[in-house]
Amino acid sequence: MSFKSGRHFLQIPGPTNVPDRILRAIDQPTIDHRGPAFKDLGHEVLDGLKSVFKASGPVIIYPASGSGAWEAALVNTLSPGDRVLLFETGHFATLWRAIAERLGLEVDFLPGDWRHGADPDAIGARLADDTGHRIKAVCVVHNETSTGITSRIADIRRAMDACDHPALFMVDTISSLASIDYRHDEWGVDVTVGGSQKGLMMPPGLSFNAVSDKALAASK
Repeated sequence: MSFKSGRHFLQIPGPTNVPDRILRAIDQPTIDHRGPAFKDLGHEVLDGLKSVFKASGPVIIYPASGSGAWEAALVNTLSPGDRVLLFETGHFATLWRAIAERLGLEVDFLPGDWRHGADPDAIGARLADDTGHRIKAVCVVHNETSTGITSRIADIRRAMDACDHPALFMVDTISSLASIDYRHDEWGVDVTVGGSQKGLMMPPGLSFNAVSDKALAASK
């Protein structure tokens, strides 16, 4: 019988390998989830996440994969029949589109070549044509895991503002958060989707929505 030598090392798009210091932090005794230690830890985590997203508003944690946070972003701010604008940047942008369609949203999918990030000019032009404001949200993947390309989120925000369109702005940062510069508040993002298993280099199973006041108002 033969055995593989060496330490197991993931070489896939995600999940990423978890650093030893994170593994050691996980190796702690279980605490009472109804006790004061858990309350203190929860507040520390929720407050600390804001600095990771560079957000002043709340960050919501879900026991789900990144696709669960995609779904949460859509179902909590939109309704079936609403139109959303997505830009094709690779495999994961296509998957977000599929989830939106399964939720009953009408998807306007701008084609891309999988070699460039989302085009701010193309998004601005489509929004400028939408004089009736039927488009309720613009959804963009910041860094596309399948291709490695990165979209210019600040430029897309400027394109949206230039045509004074009221659509929500949603951004997927599952592979970019903590790996590439990202600024939720400064770049005017309404819902930032994150996940634990890629850029954050933690075990899979947690996902996040950082939300703006505008997104909170839309959820009511």
